Amino acid sequence: MSRFKTVQSPIAKRFPKATHARPTQHVSERIAWFDYAKGICIIMVVMMHSTLGVGEAFAERGLAPEGFVHWLVAYATPFRMPDFFLLSGLFLSLAIGRGWLHYLDTKLVHFAYFYVLWLAIQMPLRLAAEGGLSAGSFAGQFLEALVNPYAPLWFIYVLPLMFIVTKLLHRVPGSVLLCAAALLQIVPVHTGWSAIDQYGAHYYVFFLAGYLLAPHVFAIARWAGENVAISSWAFVAWAVANGIAVFTPMPGTETASMAQMPLVSLLLGLAGAVAVVVAASLMAKFDVAHGIRYCGKNSIVLYISFMIPMALTRVVLAKTGVVTDTGLASLIVWLTAVICPLVVHEVLRRTPLRYLYQRPSWARLPYRRSSPTGMPQGGQRIDGVPAA
Repeated sequence: MSRFKTVQSPIAKRFPKATHARPTQHVSERIAWFDYAKGICIIMVVMMHSTLGVGEAFAERGLAPEGFVHWLVAYATPFRMPDFFLLSGLFLSLAIGRGWLHYLDTKLVHFAYFYVLWLAIQMPLRLAAEGGLSAGSFAGQFLEALVNPYAPLWFIYVLPLMFIVTKLLHRVPGSVLLCAAALLQIVPVHTGWSAIDQYGAHYYVFFLAGYLLAPHVFAIARWAGENVAISSWAFVAWAVANGIAVFTPMPGTETASMAQMPLVSLLLGLAGAVAVVVAASLMAKFDVAHGIRYCGKNSIVLYISFMIPMALTRVVLAKTGVVTDTGLASLIVWLTAVICPLVVHEVLRRTPLRYLYQRPSWARLPYRRSSPTGMPQGGQRIDGVPAA
């Protein structure tokens, strides 16, 4: 059986015991909780967009702007994206030593392909829905989206930037990088580039934590699976604390709740990311919620294409008035936005249209197929990219 070679990240070298907690395992055993964790994250992302969109559409028609799903969205806000970025950095230590061509192919060109492709698909649909589709408006906004990330696809625009910055800085001591990234998350950044100001500066610390502290994350996942009772109670304690922070208002401040305060948001993001890892490990332990794991395996499929069925379902519900309860409408739109892309992907995956979700050979950089990290070629793939 193929196995990963244990590779130590910069901080792991300072904590040798931590690397022992990340045992060499068969790929499928090791990735199980990872897929569950990604599934939890992408489902929450779809929930957020679906729910907020329904709230706005219903408010315009004089209906309630919020429903019960809005409470779930608010609850997940501190950890939804931090955990996604932490997971994205987990296997970087297996790839960061590769040559630049290989690295750029898997960490930049891969995401750029899907970003440009789905930008060309989504943008005209949005402009047409707003009644402003023309060659000029499309060209202008398309070029703008190459500079400043198109909001529905911002994650796969910003993530490659983090990969590149981390490789450029990977010889800098890990503790220095983490402290600098934490400072960026706490202190407002104004560069004029939305990729940094709105997204990168706020989430880079979590991506970096995934990279530098990967052995500790794997140790936590393993501990959770081996200590079900304790880890379950720890998860419950976190769930209560996160809820208190999210729903405790902060009068007299610019933040709506305690969870949005500087430093508090950083700590809640890290704690929530760990909590998702624990929950995912428990799911993998008992082999439950296969649907969530399937969503995790196909997270990029969901991310790049859920907007279309989401928007169509929301428009139908809002205009027909079939459902007037905001919470129920949000739930319907959310489930539709999760299920439809997976069904379409399954239908198209053996047709020429599979390249909507699979990068073709012509969209690759030529590089020597060697693996300095010891990962066998053709190994486990995550979102179309080798796990390393």
